[in-house]
Amino acid sequence: MDALQQKIVLVTRRSRLDDLIARFNTLDQARFYVEHLGADFGDYEREHGIYRAALAEAETALQRFGRVQRLDRAFLPNFLFPPACTVVVVGQDGLVANTLKYLDGQPVIGVNPDPARWDGVLLPFRVADLKTVLPDVIAERRATRTVTMARAALSDGQVLHAVNDLFIGARSHVSARYALESAGQRETQSSSGIIVSTGLGSTGWFRSVLAGALGVTHAAPGPELRALREHGFAWESDHLQFAVREPFPSRSTQATLVFGKASRSAPLKIRSQMPENGVIFSDGVESDYLEFTAGMEATIDVAERRGHLVH
Repeated sequence: MDALQQKIVLVTRRSRLDDLIARFNTLDQARFYVEHLGADFGDYEREHGIYRAALAEAETALQRFGRVQRLDRAFLPNFLFPPACTVVVVGQDGLVANTLKYLDGQPVIGVNPDPARWDGVLLPFRVADLKTVLPDVIAERRATRTVTMARAALSDGQVLHAVNDLFIGARSHVSARYALESAGQRETQSSSGIIVSTGLGSTGWFRSVLAGALGVTHAAPGPELRALREHGFAWESDHLQFAVREPFPSRSTQATLVFGKASRSAPLKIRSQMPENGVIFSDGVESDYLEFTAGMEATIDVAERRGHLVH
């Protein structure tokens, strides 16, 4: 494709210093606040400087291969990505996951702007790699890894996707009430919420739920569960895993259907019994949520669209 026609979207995010300045209005006021608490303001400045330099270098490199548009993370939910564009994410792992959620097959190149600071599981490239990686991606010569997404579809037609996980529960720290149906079983539950994880997210929040549950019960898990706890499951898996957090058995609630799988052929179904504050949010972003109040039913399964991460 001609360079003038190739569209490249460069996804960025504000640094911690940007957020501080937005909160306190000026750099000097942000510095006073941080140093007054005894923290190292220089670390904020170093991180900011390295990130801004990486963005400038990346944009210069990308402009050789097409028309570049910068896109801040805050605008992802409302941005329409062109079908044939290439997406370059410069940031942390969470920014890559958050970006994948709004795509429909476009390849994503994850770039680690600060390898000394970030491990970058989803950031296999450095800025200097773009000059060789991007031409291969544009020419479709570069392999991609498929990433399965989760989907929550409500009975009123609303849909929410997740790259890492979905949380179904109450907005505050009160117990969530709902009826859960999985694999032909159904029970009414009261808990602190349900985590439904993709393969990509299985080494994050989902893993911590498993570790906590097994630690409390002093269980000796079998090989399959031990492997799931330690290593998660494949990013491209055709199923999701769910776990109920802190289920509470009582006269009116049960606590046996607390762990299992969800897929397109066998989705997880949840009917809310919460008169208010019931929510479903994705990827740990509480502002990205659906209201889930009494009478509404959510069907949780594998999304039809998948992410494609260049490696």
